[in-house]
Amino acid sequence: MIKVENPVDCCGCNACVQKCPRHCISMVEDKEGFWYPHVDEEVCIHCGLCEKVCPQINIGNSSKPLWVYALKHGDLKIQLNSSSGGAFSVLAEKVINNGGVVFGAAFDEKGNVVHEKVDNIKDLDKLRMSKYVQSYIGDSFIEVERFLKNEKLVLFVGTPCQIHGLKLFLRKNYQNLLCVDFICHGVPSPKVWQQYLNETLALGEKNTVSFFCSPCFSKRNVLVKDVQFRNKRLGWEKFSFVLHYKLAEPTGDSEKNSVSSPLYIEREINETLFKNPYLRGFIHDLYLRPSCYECRNKAHKSFSDITMGDFWGVKNTYPELYDSNGVSCLIVNTKHGLQFLSELKVPFSEVDYQKVLSYNPSIVKAVKCPPFRKLFFKFMGKIPFKKLVLIGLAYNKIFRTFNCQK
Repeated sequence: MIKVENPVDCCGCNACVQKCPRHCISMVEDKEGFWYPHVDEEVCIHCGLCEKVCPQINIGNSSKPLWVYALKHGDLKIQLNSSSGGAFSVLAEKVINNGGVVFGAAFDEKGNVVHEKVDNIKDLDKLRMSKYVQSYIGDSFIEVERFLKNEKLVLFVGTPCQIHGLKLFLRKNYQNLLCVDFICHGVPSPKVWQQYLNETLALGEKNTVSFFCSPCFSKRNVLVKDVQFRNKRLGWEKFSFVLHYKLAEPTGDSEKNSVSSPLYIEREINETLFKNPYLRGFIHDLYLRPSCYECRNKAHKSFSDITMGDFWGVKNTYPELYDSNGVSCLIVNTKHGLQFLSELKVPFSEVDYQKVLSYNPSIVKAVKCPPFRKLFFKFMGKIPFKKLVLIGLAYNKIFRTFNCQK
């Protein structure tokens, strides 16, 4: 029976919940906003399946990649609407064009990040771009298994721990499954994201936020139309946070309020990486999941077929491949992944793994837990978000300076 006594022993992949034959495991949110499994011991039959599918218990061996490539999407619009060079879209388009289905992270109607499936090119847009929030897997592994057994081609994209959880859940290899993880810095708390969102949009108890749907509320409301953590208006390397929304002003006749009504005022927040408080807190590791600080799935231990990410440093290592609109790196971990890439009709260039690694230490190394982390969660909601992040960054800097002088 799985029992999490230390938060670092759970990555929140949901594999145990989906594998339990008695359905006696549920995910419970802790005070930091992360999910952990809770077992109904009266129903549990102690079969041990939950422990067998846990990526934190069944740690893989590190491995070296077979090949490493640089590439970018041939469509400039898709490249610009991707976090790096559009590698995800290249892979996803091939799967869908072959009648397959793609699983990835998307926003739901409440602004939470969840794993969804897409089976058409048009809907791929909601899976593009990085979402710097931990995604909720739900029953995705069960859905994947059903598609695989029906001989459907499946692409599953997730964090290394999610990929490892899926592979353990399936307990066998499928030739019609392509597992792709990404170079992961760590996953922030969904609760922190909601706190930032609520404060930024100045939402009170009577205000409502809605994502990508048509609201019709009697009080002041916010319709969020788009969120981008990696907008490229200033370029790929100087990305910005963009939040595009519509604000409905109070009116005496709420029944006439609609999305197309002139009562909705267009608003946009556009802040650089160095100015946006949420991005600054994320980059400085203030509110990542505890397991991220001791990640057990780095160094290609997730059993993914391909690892994708930004090709940081390409301007210095391969200047002829540099593109200010973004360049992706694809790290091929299995022969299955290599076979899939060989069928792509997209030009890509072989590059040296060590050169990619030198600018992407997160491939093999977990970030360190900052000294202010506990205090951040203690005071979140009591101190304005932006101010709390600034305090945290200053605290960490002073702490590091003091330790260096010892």
